Amino acid sequence: MRDILERLSKGEISVDEAERSLKIDVIENVTNVARLDIGRAIRRGVPEIIYAEGKSNEDLIQISRRMLEKNGRALISRVDEKQLEFLKGNLSTYEIEKRPHATLVLVRRKGNVTSKSGGRVGIVTAGTVDLSVAEESAMICQEMGCEAFLEVDAGVAGIHRLVEPLTNLMRRDIDVLIVAAGREGALPTVVAGLVDLPIVALPTSSGYGYGGHGHAALMAMLQACSLGLAVVNIDSGIAAGVVAAQIANRVARARSRT
Repeated sequence: MRDILERLSKGEISVDEAERSLKIDVIENVTNVARLDIGRAIRRGVPEIIYAEGKSNEDLIQISRRMLEKNGRALISRVDEKQLEFLKGNLSTYEIEKRPHATLVLVRRKGNVTSKSGGRVGIVTAGTVDLSVAEESAMICQEMGCEAFLEVDAGVAGIHRLVEPLTNLMRRDIDVLIVAAGREGALPTVVAGLVDLPIVALPTSSGYGYGGHGHAALMAMLQACSLGLAVVNIDSGIAAGVVAAQIANRVARARSRT
């Protein structure tokens, strides 16, 4: 990166060429344990995320420390309670943030602040059981510079419950909407028929029996008759957050130019 900036200062390359160069992959080796995509946030606007499940505590700490050294923050997904305690004990000089239901953890250097983009993302869940993935979506959106507004328990089992949360989100003039639902997964289809926003449908693994564990919800969302709706995988709160934040950030850039 320094070489690119020096060439830019000497007039050897243009601003556009420097920007393209900075967006090329920057891969950081972690002693043969992992290859971290340090430059992803610069290149794509999406932070690198460390997957905790299946990793030893020692490897997880080593990878997290390298990420913190390079970027000043580390997002760690699928963190269980034992791993969380280990992180707290070994990264005590850093700020550690976790929402009550999510398994996504944010570790940041004190004073490290994410710049605001102006993007606005709404998130609505069918039930409180869907909060874990919805909170992950909200965290990712915020770490990509967006405001995230979360409304809970608006499932179609009582369709009247949807009115107030949806009204609240529309009053905030959101740019995109994530709709999380399990069981039969009907909520995204209903919402898509009511609003003029792009919708990211997020099937969750709530539900049991035939079609349980999110299978029926995923199939229903893929078969939705309402248009303007895209679908991510079961419990993929992070993926939903990334897609929504990228949409909202482009809308925010366009809004700032008008």
